[in-house]
Amino acid sequence: MTEYRDEFHRGDFLIRNILGADQESGAVAVAAYPRIGQTVQYQIRDANAADEDLAHLAKGLADAGVKPFASLVFSCGGRGLGLFKTPSHDATVIAQSFGTHPSAGLFCNGEIGPVGGKNFVHGYTASAALFA
Repeated sequence: MTEYRDEFHRGDFLIRNILGADQESGAVAVAAYPRIGQTVQYQIRDANAADEDLAHLAKGLADAGVKPFASLVFSCGGRGLGLFKTPSHDATVIAQSFGTHPSAGLFCNGEIGPVGGKNFVHGYTASAALFA
């Protein structure tokens, strides 16, 4: 989200899809409007990294004392069986992190969530609303 860093870590990039590329010119089209000087990095969609990210974020909240009495989980359709090879992956991670509680949700094609203090529409993500 900012190019003014010496090192980049989890959550430092807003991920956007590659729409196409031109081999002759080397141009790459992305689903965004990059700024001049903005740091761009290729990211790979990976089940292990997606699982680790969700578990890391949920554990951080649980360790901070968040105890939801209910939750809503919105997962991209691309995060289902095709990515994780197991049903209800994201809801299971939430339940493992916060304990059993009423939860509902659905698969989406564009999830809303924050990156760098601003909300964006994302793809291939999970967004959870925790009611505590």
